[in-house]
Amino acid sequence: MINFLIIIVIIIVILTILIYNRIKRLSNKVKQAESTIDVYLNQRFDLIPNLVECVKAYAKHENDLLTSITALREGYNNSKELKEGAKLNNKCGELLFLSEKYPNLKSNETFLNLQNNITKMENELQAARRLYNSDVTMYNNYINTFPGNIYAQIFGFKEQELFEIDELKKINIDVNFKGVLDE
Repeated sequence: MINFLIIIVIIIVILTILIYNRIKRLSNKVKQAESTIDVYLNQRFDLIPNLVECVKAYAKHENDLLTSITALREGYNNSKELKEGAKLNNKCGELLFLSEKYPNLKSNETFLNLQNNITKMENELQAARRLYNSDVTMYNNYINTFPGNIYAQIFGFKEQELFEIDELKKINIDVNFKGVLDE
């Protein structure tokens, strides 16, 4: 009879260790998934405004250069003065230098790149949210079903909430270019 009790105690101890470790692993997966969301949100709030400012600056530079060349060309056509022609030649030289040095840099391409970066980041963030909610559901199911619920209560494991984004982080990043090309 004592041997039977010892075997029962050993089985209970082994079962307790196995179930506790399973709950702990699931809990750690939830924490890891939550951390991944935080990383993507921080990246989104740090990177996107910087990309937007870069695109704005390049678009403004390109617009200023083209506006200047157009104005000089109109001035040259109206006055036919040598001085205006020299200014126009200088600006055209600047434009050629810029296009030779950076042949692939055009504001429309930078806008498309910005759009692609934002889309990619939002897709990664959405995937991280789905993974988090999946991990939370798996964890909650385990600690709410037998025998996990008994051990979760004994060891103080609490149910986790599904992902809900903070109000501040729900706000879309302002990618307003108003006034950049109007100036």
